[in-house]
Amino acid sequence: MAAQKINEGLEHLAKAEKYLKTGFLKWKPDYDSAASEYGKAAVAFKNARQFEQAKDACLREAVAHENNRALFHAAKAYEQAGMMLKEMQKLPEAVQLIEKASMMYLENGTPDTAAMALERAGKLIENVDPEKAVQLYQQTANVFENEERLRQAVELLGKASRLLVRGRRFDEAALSIQKEKNIYKEIENYPTCYKKTIAQVLVHLHRSDYVAAERCVRESYSIPGFNGSEDCAALEQLLEGYDQQDQDQVSEVCNSPLFKYMDNDYAKLGLSLVVPGGGIKKKAAAPPQVKPEGTTATAVEEDEDEYAGGLC
Repeated sequence: MAAQKINEGLEHLAKAEKYLKTGFLKWKPDYDSAASEYGKAAVAFKNARQFEQAKDACLREAVAHENNRALFHAAKAYEQAGMMLKEMQKLPEAVQLIEKASMMYLENGTPDTAAMALERAGKLIENVDPEKAVQLYQQTANVFENEERLRQAVELLGKASRLLVRGRRFDEAALSIQKEKNIYKEIENYPTCYKKTIAQVLVHLHRSDYVAAERCVRESYSIPGFNGSEDCAALEQLLEGYDQQDQDQVSEVCNSPLFKYMDNDYAKLGLSLVVPGGGIKKKAAAPPQVKPEGTTATAVEEDEDEYAGGLC
């Protein structure tokens, strides 16, 4: 079966080469027919699990479509070549080709297809190169945002934020979550804004930036319904415990269902949050000693010295 498919692929390649040849009566290569034959060859090689040959056929198909100024079909062929590289576990190279395809989709005026290609590339590389995946998800979000498809844009930003938190890139995560929050506010999804405020506060506290965490909560009072929400009450309790270096209070808040059932990456931030000073509560300042009326400082000191060595 495999040998039959390989022979079939080779026959299509030979036909494609004939379509590209020029002569006395044929001045211009037939790029359209050649591209079709290269595409058929790629399918045959793929079915024979000859992914290297399938990838090469896809690349030749893409070039033929480019020469024929068929950008959309060229992009599809580059994307298919990328998927062949994925089968060969060559993920960085696969992502490069899919990115190239997405740029061609944009040039062709099909941004939705470009965004879907970028998201697919992000999923491919996420476990191998999270930093690259973040970049791809942010690019995808930008494409959707430019098309005013805010719900799709914010979903991709959320993926980027979680990867940044997982990689402990908290400065970038704080900015990414703020952008998410702004979009949720714009589409009037206020309950999700509350959850994003919790995520922000946890990220800022892991950055040891209590002032930024407090500012997030204070700014969120302008979001309709936040002030009377359980999210607001929990955050105020969390900040109070953190400020007072009360690890028990902080742990109690972070172990509540409100925090534990967030996205896993944020729930872990809560469970691992440690207050400064090792959880030792701040001591209240001792009240000043009131000296008996008419007693001088010297007299008090002398009185203390009298018993400095004990009663005996």
